[in-house]
Amino acid sequence: MSARFASGIAAVSLALAGCSKKADEPQAEATVSSSDAAAAPAPSIAATEAAPVASPSPMASETSEPPAVASTIPAAMHGRWGLVPKDCTSTAGDAKGLLVVSAKQMKFYESVARLAKVKSSGKETIRATFGYSGEGQSWTQDVDLNLKAGGKTLVRQDHGPDALPGPLTYTRCS
Repeated sequence: MSARFASGIAAVSLALAGCSKKADEPQAEATVSSSDAAAAPAPSIAATEAAPVASPSPMASETSEPPAVASTIPAAMHGRWGLVPKDCTSTAGDAKGLLVVSAKQMKFYESVARLAKVKSSGKETIRATFGYSGEGQSWTQDVDLNLKAGGKTLVRQDHGPDALPGPLTYTRCS
């Protein structure tokens, strides 16, 4: 083995050993005789850097990405919904329980909730954070929306400190 190769291996070994030592363990010092140092030129930077270690290839199940989360409210929920039947038929503008759902927002009697971040979703369900504004105020609220009864009923459940105590059940307007 040549002196140059041996000193390169020694340098790489010391570099790797230095990386694996804990902070409280003393470092071993390299001893190189003066004849070895004189005979071998200093190793290049490339020779002293540790070669990348190949990691085992992940299994197929580990490489598959999680399903993409939709960025809109499911289409099956779009439309007009009422807490009571009169919310769907009122022409006097007093439908306080009317909810109009579109791809990116929910419109209420005196407020609008804009979709901010979808946490999970499916064809008939969504959990998301909405940014509300209305009556001169703004707030955020986590909301679950779930379709029931073959898409005829929409259940809304708010979450967080300012959430309503229970779910609200809307019926699809015809």
